Amino acid sequence: MALQEKLMDDLKVVMKKGDKVRLSTLRMLRAKIKNAEIDHGSTLDDAAVVQVIAKDIKQHKESITAFRDGNRPDLVAKEEAELAILLEYMPEQISRDEIITIARQVIGEVGATGPHDKGKVMGRLMAQLKGKADGQEINAIVSELLSGS
Repeated sequence: MALQEKLMDDLKVVMKKGDKVRLSTLRMLRAKIKNAEIDHGSTLDDAAVVQVIAKDIKQHKESITAFRDGNRPDLVAKEEAELAILLEYMPEQISRDEIITIARQVIGEVGATGPHDKGKVMGRLMAQLKGKADGQEINAIVSELLSGS
């Protein structure tokens, strides 16, 4: 089942159940997907939908940090609840050890020898791990590996 179909089916179920947080989160996600389709000019495939969800997840994480800094536990709780719902629609995330293994493989393939080769490694690695791992975590791991730490 395509990701958009799953979202629509889940939205229908949630409307019947009356789960307001999940309902508003799924509606907002559907709106963002629709806007992305309008911008793109065609229906999005699953990979593009995952990108929209990943962008929304990143925004929620940033909001959580900002609300924590602003001492707003009520808004932190709301954002965390929405974040948990969004994470359900992402592909299974790979572990740090798996990222390290794949990063070492890519470093070997491109012949990277130090931090100055980070761009080559990151380009290939991000394409390979898109949607499966957080970009900031990948960046940190590549920096560690290339600096020799």
